[in-house]
Amino acid sequence: MPIFKTAIPGLCVPFISRAGLANQSLPLVCFPLYSAVMANDYFFCGIGGSGMLPLAMIVQARGNRIEGSDRSRDQGRTPEKFAWLEAHDVTLHAQDGSGVTRADQIVVATGAVEDTVPDIGAARRAGATILTRPQLLSQLFNSAPTSIGVAGTSGKSTITGMVAWILHQAGRQPTVMNGAVMKNFADADHPFASALIGGPDLFVSEVDESDGSIARYDPTVAVVSNISLDHKSMEELRELFGGFTARASTAVLNLDNPETAALAQTLPADKVVTFALGDETATLSAHDLQPRATGMAFTLTERDGESVAVTLGVPGAHNVANALAALGAVRALGVPLAEAVRAVEGFSGIRRRMEVVGAANGVTVIDDFAHNPDKIAATLKTLHAFDGRLLILFQPHGFGPLKLMKSEFVEGFAGLMREDDVLLMPEPVYYGGTTDRSVGSEDVASGVRAAGRQAEALPTRDACGDRLIELARPGDRIIVMGARDDTLSSFAAELLTRL
Repeated sequence: MPIFKTAIPGLCVPFISRAGLANQSLPLVCFPLYSAVMANDYFFCGIGGSGMLPLAMIVQARGNRIEGSDRSRDQGRTPEKFAWLEAHDVTLHAQDGSGVTRADQIVVATGAVEDTVPDIGAARRAGATILTRPQLLSQLFNSAPTSIGVAGTSGKSTITGMVAWILHQAGRQPTVMNGAVMKNFADADHPFASALIGGPDLFVSEVDESDGSIARYDPTVAVVSNISLDHKSMEELRELFGGFTARASTAVLNLDNPETAALAQTLPADKVVTFALGDETATLSAHDLQPRATGMAFTLTERDGESVAVTLGVPGAHNVANALAALGAVRALGVPLAEAVRAVEGFSGIRRRMEVVGAANGVTVIDDFAHNPDKIAATLKTLHAFDGRLLILFQPHGFGPLKLMKSEFVEGFAGLMREDDVLLMPEPVYYGGTTDRSVGSEDVASGVRAAGRQAEALPTRDACGDRLIELARPGDRIIVMGARDDTLSSFAAELLTRL
């Protein structure tokens, strides 16, 4: 099938639900075909990644053939994920260039893929089109008549999942691109439900600022949960988030975060929806927060409107803020408040967001995506709302982020850990390349110890696991933290079996 240079009337496919299976009882949905975006043959390099797999499913649902490669598959990691992809008509190849042979293929590369990767070299030799993941996703996003882009240092995946569930329950048939599995849409047949395939007119996506690609998105509604140091300098972040919200028709902003509160002041008042915990000047505010064993209860007040009692099924004050952000986004699209609240109360969470793996011999194991200071702080504050010592395994998500945020990591752990908590750190995730490795986990652990808290850096994650089993006693909670490594969930499950 040739690459179309202009739009043609479209391709009709069955309405696709959940992670990509057709529902034959529903009518056909028609999607326009545009230039390189809607060509027939796509090859995803790194297809198992949290941002690539759902995108591949969305592209496949629009009638395209999908192939791909992943070095995790070549290394034998997470085989169940790749078996699932093959069962869903995705052809997989070794990441050695052998799958890229034709000029009519479109090769989609993640930001982590370098030109030295064999698939990219093969694409150049074959004359194939090469798109980055942000290029492809932003084209799909921007082609939708209505779109919600969810950005911010923390909370993006949860807010995106909440928005997805509310709009789904409201019958809006959104297409949703998330960076994590949405538990409401996951089941035994769809374990990797990080995409929801709906109609072509409403697109919801998590939007990333870490690589600067947020500049590509032109949302109808721009949500910014918070802005804090993560991958880029604050000056760069202010410019990126400022442009993102300026391009939107409506910006949903957090008054509890100084940076997003300042951003709200730069925009026309009729363009801004604000949210906050306890601040009645916000468009949406939460009051009387009450931690529950499995969630949070609070009173929601809409400025110049009604107050509603809300009970969430996910824990922590940060999830109250996430819910306010999601409610602000769907209110901007006209979803009634009462209907939106009923839906968000049924939101069951995002995988690896303080997910309880299980308990054995009085010890609870929790799997969590926390990997930057804000996320770590939210997790520790939520867990400390209840009694019990924390045994924390934190695997940094790269040497670069560790060097950039070393001081913030030290301050965060030292300030929020209790005297009997213990922090264990293996070396950061490293898959090769020329990354500066001058700062390691011991640099953080020694800083935490100097502040009077217990912290150890060990050479390997397995060694940390042995130490956790040695330390654990009834009443403890083991929390496994980290990102960019799918095997962390397997590691957490193995700890449970060893207890």
